[in-house]
Amino acid sequence: MVTQTMIAGPARVLLGLLAALVLVTGCSSPPMDTEHAIVEVHGHIFTLEYAIDPQTRRDGLMNRTHLPPDGGMLFVFPDAAHRNFWMAHCLVDIDLIFLDARGHITALHRMVALRPQGEDESETAYEARVREKSYPSFFRAQFALEFQAGTIDRIGLVFDEKIDLDLDRLKRLAR
Repeated sequence: MVTQTMIAGPARVLLGLLAALVLVTGCSSPPMDTEHAIVEVHGHIFTLEYAIDPQTRRDGLMNRTHLPPDGGMLFVFPDAAHRNFWMAHCLVDIDLIFLDARGHITALHRMVALRPQGEDESETAYEARVREKSYPSFFRAQFALEFQAGTIDRIGLVFDEKIDLDLDRLKRLAR
């Protein structure tokens, strides 16, 4: 057994620093990755980009030309509310599910990419056209997951199903 009296001089300082490092790193939780979430749904693993602030939620998957089968986006809102998504500047079809504050699916949508904004079409006219085809949450939703088109059917998602997510952690991320 080593006691403090048996360790002298520089070794005592080094041991003290090591102990402090263990206390700081070993007893704290790992840093949160605020860029990606690893989510398992029906035995399928997805790496989803976070959309946790107004800017990332607004941009969503705009201007993407490809979405991998195991990719997508996890939208986290600060509160549960009735929500509508639309496909502004989205170039690929996307599957969307809304989740309430408890993680239950409130709506499933197969969103279809719309004709891109025309060169002579103003942003206002384009947004008005795009918003005509919106996808509602139907009930209050705090989360939304977007996947590659066909994922809803491929993995068999259904209304009111609970998706296991670390909801408390996600709610802390929302801005």
